[in-house]
Amino acid sequence: ILMVDEKGKNMKCLTFFLMLPETVKNRSKKNSKKGSSSSNSSSKLPPVCYEIITLKTKKKKKMAADIFPRKKPANTNATAVQQYHQQNLNNNNTIPAPNWQGLYPTIRERNAVMFNNDLMADVHFVVGPPGGTQRLPGHKYVLAVGSSVFHAMFYGELAEDKDEIRIPDVEPAAFLAMLKYIYCDEIDLAADTVLATLYAAKKYIVPHLARACVNFLETSLSAKNACVLLSQSCLFEEPDLTQRCWEVIDAQAELALKSEGFCDIDFQTLESILRRETLNAKEIVVFEAALNWAEVECQRQELTATIENKRKVLGKALYLIRIPTMALDDFANGAAQSGILTLNETNDIFLWYTAAKKPELQFVSKPRKGLVPQRCHRFQSCAYRSNQWRYRGRCDSIQFAVDKRVFIAGFGLYGSSCGSAEYSAKIELKRQGVILGQNLSKYFSDGSSNTFPVWFEYPVQIEPDTFYTASVILDGNELSYFGQEGMTEVQCGKVTVQFQCSSDSTNGTGVQGGQIPELIFYA
Repeated sequence: ILMVDEKGKNMKCLTFFLMLPETVKNRSKKNSKKGSSSSNSSSKLPPVCYEIITLKTKKKKKMAADIFPRKKPANTNATAVQQYHQQNLNNNNTIPAPNWQGLYPTIRERNAVMFNNDLMADVHFVVGPPGGTQRLPGHKYVLAVGSSVFHAMFYGELAEDKDEIRIPDVEPAAFLAMLKYIYCDEIDLAADTVLATLYAAKKYIVPHLARACVNFLETSLSAKNACVLLSQSCLFEEPDLTQRCWEVIDAQAELALKSEGFCDIDFQTLESILRRETLNAKEIVVFEAALNWAEVECQRQELTATIENKRKVLGKALYLIRIPTMALDDFANGAAQSGILTLNETNDIFLWYTAAKKPELQFVSKPRKGLVPQRCHRFQSCAYRSNQWRYRGRCDSIQFAVDKRVFIAGFGLYGSSCGSAEYSAKIELKRQGVILGQNLSKYFSDGSSNTFPVWFEYPVQIEPDTFYTASVILDGNELSYFGQEGMTEVQCGKVTVQFQCSSDSTNGTGVQGGQIPELIFYA
């Protein structure tokens, strides 16, 4: 045997003398006809030896897809492949064409053909609540390989040999998403089914799919859905997702409390939000949100939404609202006239505001700490000149990006360099031309080189590694301070902020100098 390498060069020449088993058998038969005289000669036959020689190479073993790269099929085969993929989107379809296996070079692709397919199915699932069920085919071996729960169900000591299994607590779309991951190694998530898919992945212990669901939820997390996701994350025991929800709820508390999703949370989550020390919201907003939740809860419990029933469903959670910390106007015009408080409670709270000797209250009377805003200052010095910095309706703008998710609450701006003055400021925050937040407000500058904060109505969520555009149009005293010796990168606590010039800037502001010296944010 001549052994050669890949380049055709000789490596070794080996000569083997091999006696096949068939040869030994034939020779034994011939010898047996000769009688006893041939026993000595037959004993001299060499033994048959088998030796498996494995030639190891450093080259990585190739898979089927590498050895047989998939070629573009002819029109007939291409049409067949498309038909098979389309069949998988429907329920209970078989593949009538012969040799369909030849269309797919890898075991992964051939396995994917079995997804939602009756071909060779040895179990069926009736998924969904009564009146909304869907019958889905399955293959025990594939399912057992993908989930330890399915393995125990089909091959464990207590396995039951059932042809049909009912799963009323999982939505059909979510169950299909889980099956698609198990069969096809594909993750297909949608905003309206991701929570149900997470539930299915948790129930059947498919951890990688569950992690993908959590990542999807974290990416799509906003003030509108943060309260609902907080409730679900506690139910699914996902601490990372829970922490992310609290970050959004704390920073964008008023938006979260006013969202429709807040009314869908359970009582335990309501209590945890009302107890929250870092909730960054006015107490009157917290109070109104609690009343809205109580009204929806009455509907869930099939109660008339009367004042008495609202108070009943709120229970002791009512006393977690820090009513004594409200502004007096908010209390007098809001909580005091809502009817949810008793006459004695209303009188005691009024005394709490006005009397020197304050009565004891069941309500928490200590204000919430809220969040402390951080300031990212991008200039090393500031200056003023007789001909700068002027404002004539032109835009000062700068682009920035962060390495961690933050919430921009406003900008710090320079003021007049010619004594005290009042400015009107239109601030704006955009991402790829889309306005995320804007506000028109006024601020008073005292003639110093300090910066003066201008706030958005609600903090704006900023995702990492994406550039945003901060802009301001000022109207006021024509001369003001301006920054100089600007930095392209600033470390602010645990957040790194990068700056670059913006094409929207028409008044001279850039990285090296100009306006918008500070970003004010929560992290």
